[in-house]
Amino acid sequence: MKQNQVRTTDLAKIEGTRDFSCPNRRVTISPEDETESVHSVLETKVRNVSLKELTIVSTECGSNISLVGFISIGRR
Repeated sequence: MKQNQVRTTDLAKIEGTRDFSCPNRRVTISPEDETESVHSVLETKVRNVSLKELTIVSTECGSNISLVGFISIGRR
C-alpha cells in the first residue's frame, strides 16, 4: 500500500489570512475553516495547552498536510 507523503506548511511564514493552496490542486485551504469541506483533520499535537501541529488531509486530492507555526502566530 502506497503511503501519502506528508507536506509541511508553516503558518507563521504565511502573511495575511494564512490561507494556502493545496499542494496538488488549486483549492484554497484556510486554517480557520471548520466545515471540513476541503479538508479533514487527521491528528492534533498539543504542547501544554497550545496547539503545536495539526495534520489534515485534502478532500480534493488526498494530500496529507502538516500545519505548524501556531505558537509563533499567537506571539505576534
